[in-house]
Amino acid sequence: MGLFGVALATFVLTPAASALACEGEDAHVSSASERAYARSVECVLNSERAGRGLRALHHDRRLARAADRFSSSMVSERFFAHVSPAGSTLGQRARAAGWTGSALAETIAWGSGDLSTPAAIVGQWMQSAPHRAVILDGDFRRVGLGVASGSPDGAPEAATVTADFGA
Repeated sequence: MGLFGVALATFVLTPAASALACEGEDAHVSSASERAYARSVECVLNSERAGRGLRALHHDRRLARAADRFSSSMVSERFFAHVSPAGSTLGQRARAAGWTGSALAETIAWGSGDLSTPAAIVGQWMQSAPHRAVILDGDFRRVGLGVASGSPDGAPEAATVTADFGA
């Protein structure tokens, strides 16, 4: 599995083809707890999968721990990449958080204003072929979401989101 990231400001927002309405899908991270925001992102991801006949992803606390730490690092250290400035990779971060599964993939995003809602974040991932492929990969059954208020470039009213997928 490859690792991919996207800065949301480079895409045109279009409605997601979701099958389910998710509580908080249009919330901004500043108006919801990071935990509630992450649950909304997970719901929107599962809605995308359900709309295509795929099984739901299940929350994994180990992947969530790795994802949460990484989102926070991207904001505090002002970088946006799958490998941290110190050189940590998804595999290293997931193993340090206790993940023992065999396969991993990661999607990262940040958005500000209207592009920072859970629906907008997932919508942007779904517009990107590599991100969509990860989200719709039926082999992935576990997900951990990490959300940090803020962005790698200091944009106001922003959210930085990491989704770590595991099998």
